[in-house]
Amino acid sequence: MKSRLIFTILGPLVGVLLILFFDFNTDRPETTRMAAVAAWMAIWWMTEAVPLAVTALLPISLFPLLGIMNGKLVSSAYCNYIIFLFIGGILVALAMERWNLHRRIALRILLFVGIQPSRIILGFMLATAFLSMWISNTATTMMMVPIGLAVVNSLEQQIGEKQISKYSVGLFLGIAYGASIGGVATLVGTPTNLSFSRIFQINFPQAPEITFASWLMFALPISAIVLVCSWSWLTHLFCRHLETVQLNPSLFQNQYRQLGPMSWAEKVVLADFIVLVLLWLFRSDIRLGSFTLYGWSNLFDQPYNLNDGTVAITLAIILFLIPASLNKKTENERILDWKTATKIPWNIVLLLGSGFAIASGFKSSGLSEWLGGRLSEVVGWHPVILLGITCLLVTFLTELTSNVTTVEILLPILGALAIAIKIHPLFLMVPATISCSFAFMLPVATPPNAIVFATNRIQTSEMAKVGVLLNLLCVFLVTIATLVIGKIIFDMDLSQPPSWIFQK
Repeated sequence: MKSRLIFTILGPLVGVLLILFFDFNTDRPETTRMAAVAAWMAIWWMTEAVPLAVTALLPISLFPLLGIMNGKLVSSAYCNYIIFLFIGGILVALAMERWNLHRRIALRILLFVGIQPSRIILGFMLATAFLSMWISNTATTMMMVPIGLAVVNSLEQQIGEKQISKYSVGLFLGIAYGASIGGVATLVGTPTNLSFSRIFQINFPQAPEITFASWLMFALPISAIVLVCSWSWLTHLFCRHLETVQLNPSLFQNQYRQLGPMSWAEKVVLADFIVLVLLWLFRSDIRLGSFTLYGWSNLFDQPYNLNDGTVAITLAIILFLIPASLNKKTENERILDWKTATKIPWNIVLLLGSGFAIASGFKSSGLSEWLGGRLSEVVGWHPVILLGITCLLVTFLTELTSNVTTVEILLPILGALAIAIKIHPLFLMVPATISCSFAFMLPVATPPNAIVFATNRIQTSEMAKVGVLLNLLCVFLVTIATLVIGKIIFDMDLSQPPSWIFQK
């Protein structure tokens, strides 16, 4: 409590000291003021002196007061198509949770994979990763942990608590890692990806759009490779002494049987979800070398008016209209109702909005330009070295801080750095975003880590020993993927920056 009070005072104090005793740009005092607000918010975010969402509201108050941005402009940063992409995706996810479709999908995957100990871990990781591509990784982990506890309890009854204690560590780490790894694969899988998309657009308004399909083509291979590597590592550490043991297959079968046949509501949500994903994937043109697969948005007179947020909200609205049952007695109940919709995590919405406001403030105040000038000293560094260092720093920084806040603080700086050293900004911004999700060492690093740690089946030292190697492996894999896949998907040429990098 005392330390929280200290940091609560320290945030504004540092901001005031920066304004009083520093002058980053004599011609533009708002540059220093923006740096002061950024420092204040960074301190509060990293220490959680006040709730993260409260810190996220500071730009609405401070930017107009300090002359950084017009109040109307900063407020509009909190409401844009990325925000509605997030809200629409969350509404569909809430419908899946309401009718237990996510649990049915998870159990089907577990039944399909098999009942050997190593395959069980694979099944949990696949199920958790797939669900986390579309719904909150926190909610996915909360759902998978009770199923995991049932598996562990069954094994303890078969072969003893002492013999299974080591295996349980691997199982629960697999759930946590699967949630983080799966969220990387899609633009809606984690708030950090959405933050990146909008911050990139704010800093480089003339750049090509980062679509759902382009992100998926880049991030899904990374997610798949990291998932396989982490599963191999976990089974090597925790399964070698149990490969001859088999679970009773009725464990998953009984849980699946309890769900009963698919209801009308589940079928509607599943159909809505599939249509949503397909519309996201094929909205814009997909170019593969000389071949172009034209998107469905070209059927409209003004295809550029449509975006992924439009699609998400449209498919979510449909769920509010369809009856939850074909039974006339309950025809007034809908697939999705407002009581369910109120579960939208508005704190994350505010966090996303604040990141967009900060990015706009960096640009309008001239702080991005000032930072670019200070960071130009690394112009002689090889881009690959710079890329590796960025991934390494972000991976270990996010072990101690919220990955959303890490992205929102660092991405405007990396954008400024790209301009200063004249390289493609996606070369640094994309891997930094992905690296924010690959934090496997500490319970505080991600919500999934914290949830599995709360089972009291894992020690902090065990999580750190297993996670440190995965962190380093992910730094290497993200670096290689950026050089190989990223150059193709995002048309990155390291020999010269794109023309739009200098356009405002």
